[in-house]
Amino acid sequence: MRSALRGYHDWVAATLPIHRRWTTALRWPFGVALASWRYMWSVTPVHRWVMIGSWPEDAPPELPAAADRPDLQRWQQGVGPLLHRIYRTRFTGSKLGAEELIALLREDIDRIAPTEFATFRKLEGDGPMAVGDDYIVRMPGPWDGPVTVLAVAECSFRLATLSGHLEAGQIEFRAASDHRGVSFEIESWARSGDRLSDFLYTHVQISKEVQLHMWASALRNAVKLAGGKMEGGITIATRLLDPHALPVPEGDDPGRIDGRDERDLGELARRPVNFDPAELEGVPRAAGWRFDEMVEPLPHEPSGPPLEGGSWSVAKRMMDNYQLADPLVVGGVYSPELAGRDILLKIRYGPLRFRVGVRIGEPRKETVELDGREVLRYGWSYRTLEGHFEAGEMRYELRKWLDSGDVEFRLHAVSRPASSGPLVPRLGFRLVGRPRQLRFYRQVCRRVRRLTETQMETERARASRRRLQLAS
Repeated sequence: MRSALRGYHDWVAATLPIHRRWTTALRWPFGVALASWRYMWSVTPVHRWVMIGSWPEDAPPELPAAADRPDLQRWQQGVGPLLHRIYRTRFTGSKLGAEELIALLREDIDRIAPTEFATFRKLEGDGPMAVGDDYIVRMPGPWDGPVTVLAVAECSFRLATLSGHLEAGQIEFRAASDHRGVSFEIESWARSGDRLSDFLYTHVQISKEVQLHMWASALRNAVKLAGGKMEGGITIATRLLDPHALPVPEGDDPGRIDGRDERDLGELARRPVNFDPAELEGVPRAAGWRFDEMVEPLPHEPSGPPLEGGSWSVAKRMMDNYQLADPLVVGGVYSPELAGRDILLKIRYGPLRFRVGVRIGEPRKETVELDGREVLRYGWSYRTLEGHFEAGEMRYELRKWLDSGDVEFRLHAVSRPASSGPLVPRLGFRLVGRPRQLRFYRQVCRRVRRLTETQMETERARASRRRLQLAS
């Protein structure tokens, strides 16, 4: 299949008297159609999670001193949000260990390249990949992606984009072996290279899907090259940093929050809650209130206090940073302080957009006794403000049973349609809101569990990368 695709490209380039950069555009419909057919019938589970990132936690690695060259396309030169992504898989029964797999890729990275999306070509010299080597990545469309090698180690290598690439940033390929098998990861820190690339990626999202399938295919090819069996599918964790969350050069306008968002967030401080909180102290079922409670188990910990980097502390950070809602469905704009914080929620429902406010109460952390067992509880709640199409209170709580180490996330909500505010959103919520509401609750619980698992893996991967850097 690879030789056929390469032959197709070579025939087009030799037959048509036009520039090679534009002959590659003819691969676009052919390659994407072939990829769509392949992924339609693929049975590999792919778990995709999007989180809001933070600086400097999601900052790219420092550039080596030797990489100070004028054609290097740094993330600061990019456009749009910075995306920190980790594509990860694990496989067992491999005939190759981590070092052997990386050695094969250093000999020829094209061994795992999904040819319908991209191929790698070394520009000069022979032999294994070395620091300073330049490659050209042939991609569908009238674009090629020049990259250079920044770092090479026994179990990893890292590339950076050069001028003319669709992206601005770095990407690292990494493998690790343990008693359970081999893990293979591709970690990238990048922004779009120009406004057209940002439009295709962020708004049209064609480039986004092509990129996702490209690296997911590379992971599958790596497993096949190693002769192993994939375990658990592919996990793709994306941490998104909006431009206003990125550091700016001294003297520039930081633009921390979009102007409209800043005005709307400031206006929330003058809004009261849109219901009488005293109603929730009695028995509100007769007043039309709905009660919902869901519980989601999280990764187990040893008994005793929470571990640093364990599921309880990781999930607590997710709660405090408001990672609970999928940012592609519900975005949040808020001040850094948690207690008393107003959150401007930007809700997407198909083509419709709603901007509503909620207010967080005082967080509570305590050790109590429930059913004769000690449990550490942490949680906070928020109430809806005037202008929201829903009225009520939602509480998020994290529990750890100190005797067994069991950890769980609990969602408790009391709600009803609002009696004031814009008419059309309130009417829509009465008609179709309940199924969407329950779906949101279930997604929050599932998201907390999977994000906790993913973040714990990400932190282990970050520690592994630091060890590799120190060893090199």
